[in-house]
Amino acid sequence: MRLRLPVERPTEPPTGYKIAHPVLSQDGTRAGFTGVSLGGALPYGVLDDASCVYGRRHSPPARLCDCGFHCVHDRTAAEALLCTAEHRAAVLLEISVLGAYIRFERGFRYARQRVRTATVGPCVCGAGAAALADAGWGRPGWRALAPACAGCVRGRTSLSLAGFARLAGDGLRVVAGGGREVAGSEGLGVPELVAEAALLQARLDWFQTQLARLGEAEGQG
Repeated sequence: MRLRLPVERPTEPPTGYKIAHPVLSQDGTRAGFTGVSLGGALPYGVLDDASCVYGRRHSPPARLCDCGFHCVHDRTAAEALLCTAEHRAAVLLEISVLGAYIRFERGFRYARQRVRTATVGPCVCGAGAAALADAGWGRPGWRALAPACAGCVRGRTSLSLAGFARLAGDGLRVVAGGGREVAGSEGLGVPELVAEAALLQARLDWFQTQLARLGEAEGQG
């Protein structure tokens, strides 16, 4: 006698929460996310299908494997994960659970997902984030990004929050830590244009400082 799991037929996709690191492809043409645990080696897009990290030929979520996307039911439980040192630069994702899923006490393991909203925390200096900048690590073909204010971006590879939303596509909304929504494909409003201008000015200031230092070094040579 085989134990059968309960079958659910929800009228709307269940909502879940998880944390992840935003990533940018090496050529700068794609944006997505990478997980913080088992599936961290496999970056995914805003709308994507899970695959077995062990390379097995079954379709996630298989009952006798732990493959598939993972999320928790409670937003507070996901936010608590951001308190650990290794996850401070991660972002909070609100997702729709699509396709087949297995329900657990604290969350879901499932086959397909859509990332609806990404909430970005503050820069490491404590200021509000204006961009997602190169975090100094990554996966093959992907650069990990971390929240950064305009003053801390300097010459690093970076995207404004609105730029990341547009590049990721599929209707992704990006929300700054204070709750301000950043425009994606719908266009830029005044707050987003101000943030873009501050980011560009910070980069210009950094390059001017570097040029001044080079000029002084040549003058002393």
